[in-house]
Amino acid sequence: MAKSKQKQGRGRAAEAVSEQVGGGVAELRPDRDRPRGFTLLIDGAPQSHVDLDDPAYLDFAYQRRLGHIADLVAAPGKPVQALHLGGGAFTLARYVAATRPRSTQQIVEIDAPLVQFVRRELPLDAGWRIRVRGGDAREGLAKVPDGWADLIIADVFAGARTPAHLTSVEFAGEVRRALRPGGFYAANLADGPPLAYVKAQIATVRTVFPELCLTADPAVLRGRRFGNAVLLASDRELPVAELTRRAATDPHQGRVEHGRALDDFTGGAAPVTDAAARPSPVPPPSVFE
Repeated sequence: MAKSKQKQGRGRAAEAVSEQVGGGVAELRPDRDRPRGFTLLIDGAPQSHVDLDDPAYLDFAYQRRLGHIADLVAAPGKPVQALHLGGGAFTLARYVAATRPRSTQQIVEIDAPLVQFVRRELPLDAGWRIRVRGGDAREGLAKVPDGWADLIIADVFAGARTPAHLTSVEFAGEVRRALRPGGFYAANLADGPPLAYVKAQIATVRTVFPELCLTADPAVLRGRRFGNAVLLASDRELPVAELTRRAATDPHQGRVEHGRALDDFTGGAAPVTDAAARPSPVPPPSVFE
């Protein structure tokens, strides 16, 4: 489709730019409050936000929750090796590069036209050690050496749903294989009442990782609306107290469930295997209004 020309310089208003990509129509919409800030939308659904002048700025609540996890995976400023399953506008990779200089990162994104669009309109800093690989997230994960990653972030959506093969015990096992001991796995989950998908994901990941916690808006956790929840897993004790503090002081206040409370929340949900896996639920139209 025809695309508008984007003006990224300071001192003049930027214009939206759009392009047909594999997953639909990608649009970069300027942020009126930030001269070089842009929101990426796919078929009208907001996906991520980037500020080219301040890559450490995270606009979306779920991305701030993932940012908290990136902050706590290692000592402040220490370089890490991070794997991002799902690219979007590369927001979290930019964040890690800005907050942990000299980090080595890989992004796996199946939508090659989207990657080209984002690279052209929102270029990565040439000094960042970020490699973008094309292809399916699970296939890309399988190519990562054992114990390579300090941090793995899964934020993969085909349209508005996470593909089924990224929701299983077998997939979680591949994540564990690629993580170093003590590494963190963080997954962005989208669900609504009665939260059957989120509960099944907790049960699924728990078969592989002994330590888990879940962060989300209290209204989402209570099953009052559709929204994002971030699941964190590791083989070591999690920084629950600090995550709880950060969630409670976030502009969009969140809550952290852990231990007995997480067990009660999950109830009798059963783990999901490849044979029975299904995509995450379809968001209601009201989510995008």
